[in-house]
Amino acid sequence: MTDYLDRGGLSVATELVRFVEGEALAGVHPSIDAFWEDLAALMADFAPRNRDLLDRREAIQTQIDAWHKAHTGQDIDPDAYQAMLREIGYLVAEPAPFAVTTQNVDAEIATMAGPQLVVPALNDRFVLNAANARWGSLYDAFYGTDALDAPPAAPGGFDAQRGAAVIAAARGVLDSAIPDWASFFASEYLVGYRGTRENPSAYLYRHNGLHIEVAIDRGHPIGKTDPLGISDVIMESALTAIVDLEDSVAAVDAQDKVLGYRNWLGLMQGTLTAEFDKGGVRHTRALADDAQWMATDGTSFTLPGRSLLFVRNVGHLMTTPAVLLTDGSEAPEGLLDAVMTSLCGLHDLAGTAPIRNSRTGSIYIVKPKMHGPDEAAFTDDLFNAVEDMLGLNRHTIKVGVMDEERRTSANLAACIHAVKGRIAFINTGFLDRTGDEMHTSMQAGAMIRKGDMKATDWIAAYEARNVIIGLNCGLQGKAQIGKGMWAAPDRMADMLVQKIGHPQAGANTAWVPSPTAATLHAIHYHQCDVFARQRALMTQAVPPLAALLTIPVARGRNWSEEEIIAELENNTQGILGYVVRWIDQGIGCSKVPDMHDVGLMEDRATLRISSQHIANWLLHGVCTAEQVDGALLRMAAKVDAQNASDRLYHPMVPDTTHNIAYQAARALIFEGVSQPSGYTEPLLHQFRSQAKRVLA
Repeated sequence: MTDYLDRGGLSVATELVRFVEGEALAGVHPSIDAFWEDLAALMADFAPRNRDLLDRREAIQTQIDAWHKAHTGQDIDPDAYQAMLREIGYLVAEPAPFAVTTQNVDAEIATMAGPQLVVPALNDRFVLNAANARWGSLYDAFYGTDALDAPPAAPGGFDAQRGAAVIAAARGVLDSAIPDWASFFASEYLVGYRGTRENPSAYLYRHNGLHIEVAIDRGHPIGKTDPLGISDVIMESALTAIVDLEDSVAAVDAQDKVLGYRNWLGLMQGTLTAEFDKGGVRHTRALADDAQWMATDGTSFTLPGRSLLFVRNVGHLMTTPAVLLTDGSEAPEGLLDAVMTSLCGLHDLAGTAPIRNSRTGSIYIVKPKMHGPDEAAFTDDLFNAVEDMLGLNRHTIKVGVMDEERRTSANLAACIHAVKGRIAFINTGFLDRTGDEMHTSMQAGAMIRKGDMKATDWIAAYEARNVIIGLNCGLQGKAQIGKGMWAAPDRMADMLVQKIGHPQAGANTAWVPSPTAATLHAIHYHQCDVFARQRALMTQAVPPLAALLTIPVARGRNWSEEEIIAELENNTQGILGYVVRWIDQGIGCSKVPDMHDVGLMEDRATLRISSQHIANWLLHGVCTAEQVDGALLRMAAKVDAQNASDRLYHPMVPDTTHNIAYQAARALIFEGVSQPSGYTEPLLHQFRSQAKRVLA
């Protein structure tokens, strides 16, 4: 049971009250009472508007469903389909040409191109790892992954043969990016050094806006065997990181929310630390210091030691029991996130922290799962109100718009226009976008197999439109245009081959699953000049809306029973593998083994697409409930076996009837058609809360 205290007429969970009054307000806000009164006023204003927007979503979906039902069995006429979408307000008129007016954006976002990490806010050690991933050892990244085309390291300590291969690979990266690097002070790319000019301990180069450090240490085990004394090559890696309160966390109550807020506050104060055991030794991790360098002209300068941090709030859908409104209902979680994460950001803006996040005086909030320009405009109004509440100048709070819902991608220019004074980020999200594609068109027919989605016309149009529309709206030099996650953290060789497609597509950032992946993905930004690529793309036409709105239904399907069962097993295995950790252990993002025991990063977006896909096939008679239940039972046994070594794991078999995680997975499928926009959060929160009560 949650204990509440009255604050400004709101019922606020005791944990949240203690955090706000004892930690978050200290030194940055003059009045505790005024804060709660302002929060109550904000909730009274925005909570009804939030509910109206959600009602609008459902009304639009009902109209789309009715149209598809009226055209059952018919080929979709693109013109008639678009006319219907315009009539019901799903599609809006394109705004007149405009350019965003965002100001005071840090260079890592506006004028640099490089990798971006996404990290769950509830795990302090992971958060610190991400924040400190600005710089990464290329030697370590090659040595410890399959990115190195060489035999695996022999057991029993350092493998000198693999070490030699690592050095050769790193030299190859240097030779490609900095052709004259070995000229040292004569190199045209050299911008700084450490130590003395006569005896430097490191050389710093810059190429395509990114830095590479060549460390010199002739006493180091590696450096003493190197003719030039090179002990490591350090890549500027994750320029930015997103501290995530949304898809990658399981935050269902005040206790969970305060944990995430407290970690974000620690980052903004520069004081966050984490203690952990490694090899039987106790370690403390803290935020990295900035790096001091000497320029070639003898003047000193500083480079940031940490990634520039965004925080991702939740979307408009969910409510939270952390705050109850005057009528006893739960407060919209996105409203609470906006206030609390901005309040924490005041500590960075105050300039009293030992280290800074934004050097331009901005707070960066990513806002996901918005449907269309009305919802983007609502977020702009909300951030205006938060700025007024906290005494901030207009547009201090910057917004990142996740282009991951169909109505947003179909109206992207209008969405950008709605936040044109504060936008600092747009990003495609293939999985959530596919989940919304299926739910929006649920009644149109049976969808193609999940693995075939990436080859569809709408996906190609979606990825290209995101970049070109963003450039047409003036985002270059003011905001990031991003691409999605590399989901296989153990397959770095494949990533090096494939993920260069993101900078080549004109994206000046793309998501990676680990600091090591960030270091390796940084190579791609030396191989591709993203801003030159963007200038070339500005001359290209925006792919037509008709292509984006092509529904991926399977016309004339003739799948065999074996193919249907294989699809069901692939989907149910992924659902169960993710849900069992979410429900039982509160893990919102993890490396989940797939059908072939390959670890893939899973979050709610992957869960949404898999559950919606089976729900669609059930609706249209491609499979039966008995086939789905059979696949669930077989895959539960497989997932149990894959997690057998986890001492915290609760097996699902044989008593699936009383296993909360198993029942949650089943509900996501069989209740998938009725879930709002096909989102998984309502059911996950329901079953996780139940599991927490049982565990308590």
